[in-house]
Amino acid sequence: MIANTQRFEQKVFQIAELTNQVKELRSEFVDRRSELMKLKMESTVSEKMIEKEIFPSTVPPIKIKVKKEEEKSFFKKIWQ
Repeated sequence: MIANTQRFEQKVFQIAELTNQVKELRSEFVDRRSELMKLKMESTVSEKMIEKEIFPSTVPPIKIKVKKEEEKSFFKKIWQ
């Protein structure tokens, strides 16, 4: 009975230790995620690019549309 009590207490301590580790890892994850969000911001990226002498474009992007050619039917090919 004493052995069972000791095993139970060991498991309780182990569970408490693992719970603390999970909390630490969660807080570290949140910190890293917030750092990543800051690094991904456009202002941060543009500052880093200016250091490398790469500047943002002054001309806005243009959308290019590609028209698909219509397939001619058999009769249209014959009459041409």
